[in-house]
Amino acid sequence: MSAATPAASPAQPPASGPTQRRVSARVGSISESATLAVDAKAKALKAAGRPVIGFGAGEPDFPTPDYIVEAAVEACRIPKYHRYTPAGGLPELKAAIAAKTLRDSGYEVDASQVLVTNGGKQAIYEAFAAILDPGDEVIVPAPYWTTYPESIRLAGGVPVEVVADETTGYRVSVAQLEAARTERTKVVLFVSPSNPTGAVYSEADSEAIGRWAVEHGLWVLTDEIYEHLVYGDATFTSLPAIVPELRDKCIVVNGVAKTYAMTGWRVGWIVGPKDVVKAATNLQSHATSNVSNVAQAAALAAVTGDLEAVAEMRAAFDRRRQTIVRMLNEIDGVICPVPEGAFYAYPSVKALLGKEIRGKRPATSSELAALILDEAEVAVVPGEAFGTPGYLRLSYALGDEDLVEGVSRLQKLLGEASD
Repeated sequence: MSAATPAASPAQPPASGPTQRRVSARVGSISESATLAVDAKAKALKAAGRPVIGFGAGEPDFPTPDYIVEAAVEACRIPKYHRYTPAGGLPELKAAIAAKTLRDSGYEVDASQVLVTNGGKQAIYEAFAAILDPGDEVIVPAPYWTTYPESIRLAGGVPVEVVADETTGYRVSVAQLEAARTERTKVVLFVSPSNPTGAVYSEADSEAIGRWAVEHGLWVLTDEIYEHLVYGDATFTSLPAIVPELRDKCIVVNGVAKTYAMTGWRVGWIVGPKDVVKAATNLQSHATSNVSNVAQAAALAAVTGDLEAVAEMRAAFDRRRQTIVRMLNEIDGVICPVPEGAFYAYPSVKALLGKEIRGKRPATSSELAALILDEAEVAVVPGEAFGTPGYLRLSYALGDEDLVEGVSRLQKLLGEASD
């Protein structure tokens, strides 16, 4: 071996440089879904033998209607559904969603304006990803569903919160939205009926917000997943139907999860301008490809069927709504507005914070929710998850007996609060 040829040596690790992240900053900054976390903890405690009653997850307790299940069973036997299908959705389902949108919302769209997604969450993320550039601001009324701000951040946007409280029925005003608008504002989020509050905007208020958005050239993303779950004198109105000038800058998100008790089937959709839907479809073609064909066949049966099963579920939710509001308002220190839609109660518990309850003084609604789970074996979601500390969210999409038992436990525990 010549002196010019050094002897081989074991491979050396690269020189140390700046510490590298194991998890990207973008994904590492995402918070766990608080609602799913509470539901998982409640189910784990129940599995361990504790009699926990869960008000956490927003999930109907009814089974999916039989005719929808049968459509899925039949789809399993059809060979074409064993293969890849178009990434944007089965053509027959997209056409049916367009027809359903006209039937239920009075909003006429073409099948080419529809993208079928893996549930509403994927629809929301892909919609924001299709229209946001880094630094674009999205006005987000609070209390908000936990997924909205996280999807906005993942898409490179900046959520700007506008807070409403129980004094306005959790509804924001045009004046509040205008105060939050800046030169970076690109989108306003509009949700009616609302998760987590059950708030429903009147047609006049909805139209005012839509016309404000048109005046300032803003996009609107409107989530209509609870469209069929409204009660009393409240009515659902679809923003692009009542403000036609908005249609070229409006994206509607919807799905079968809540209306048809199909949360686990994972079928949602986007309705919007063709160029945005095409961009979101391109994204989905790389992210997930098509939604499960069996689930799409079930969704086709759902949106083309009648709404009889929906009416039965809505009647049950309405009964439970009245019960939970009455019982919560019987607790000293709790203020619970009457929700007009969805299946959530969102009481203020600010007057209870700092009071002594079984030797503890919870200072936040998060601490109060933990105390409630430990002492009363009732799972609720604290307001911190929805951008408004000092509140609790309770889903009343559970059986009547469990609902009464669960709130009775709350009455007993919180009734012990003292200075």
